[in-house]
Amino acid sequence: MAVQSKPAPIGPWGKATAGAAGAVLANALVYPLDLIKTKLQVQVTPSQPADGETKPDEETHYKSTWDAVTKIASAEGVSGLYAGMSGALLGVASTNFAYFYWYSAVRNAYDKYRGAGHKSSTFEELALGAVAGALAQLFTIPVAVITTRQQTQTKADRKGFFETGREVVNGEDGICGLWRGLKASLVLVVNPSITYGAYERLKTILFPNKKNLSPWEAFALGAMSKALATIVTQPLIVAKVGLQSKPPPSRQGKPFKSFVEVMQFIIENEGPLSLFKGIGPQILKGLLVQGILMMTKERVELMFILFVRYLQVMRSKRIARAEAVVAAAKQIAPITTK
Repeated sequence: MAVQSKPAPIGPWGKATAGAAGAVLANALVYPLDLIKTKLQVQVTPSQPADGETKPDEETHYKSTWDAVTKIASAEGVSGLYAGMSGALLGVASTNFAYFYWYSAVRNAYDKYRGAGHKSSTFEELALGAVAGALAQLFTIPVAVITTRQQTQTKADRKGFFETGREVVNGEDGICGLWRGLKASLVLVVNPSITYGAYERLKTILFPNKKNLSPWEAFALGAMSKALATIVTQPLIVAKVGLQSKPPPSRQGKPFKSFVEVMQFIIENEGPLSLFKGIGPQILKGLLVQGILMMTKERVELMFILFVRYLQVMRSKRIARAEAVVAAAKQIAPITTK
């Protein structure tokens, strides 16, 4: 009897692949914003001597997002806005895939522990997401470190992904340098929790008696909650980028040891408001990525489901043909023995 093809729902690996594909597409479309916000976050405001003369600066200084776009495009061409893109997209794909995979693994283990029929509370859901995010960071942060280095290199110093990785390993921290900023990254897993909490709070304030929101209402609330979460965690984001990039010239090659040290350096040299530098493109990137993901996520998952179903049908046909051959062989065997 031929094996019937069951239209099984998409599994954890399928969800992870679809999530990673959607994230890569969204981040590829807004990559220049990612590059610019990184450059804005690592730059140090040029100092002004007491005599009033401007001190010459070896590195280009960007005053705003648009100023960065025009200066990079004029100095390096449009391709300069996509420097380090391959490594960044590799990081996006690996982080999203790892997150979905570990979330599925952690969720299955937790459900088995709590038993069938248990309904997870909001706090439990957020805790499971945080654990999955932390595990994903442990495995994927080396890619983020290398990508940050690539994004902050000048055109003359620019190297490939693996060459940049070797440069990090050959540095003061050795192979541990690939995990620079891990503590800040682990703290930043609270970002989705803040986003979710702000979303629910804004929903009760703006739509108190509405159970089902329209797609645009949900998008607007998601955008506002994501912006609030970004504002709250921006100092940590800036500190993490500072840890993962090359130290500023004023430190004479001495790397930062912790994200607290990065924050102290920024406050002493640029003032407390500089802890929020690059927040414009950071928020804009988050809003655009979220919007694109909303438009593409379901389609990407549907394409993946159709592809899996196609493979299942082809496999069933091959099994049916093989069974037919075996059945025919069994019918012929008694005749030949006679």
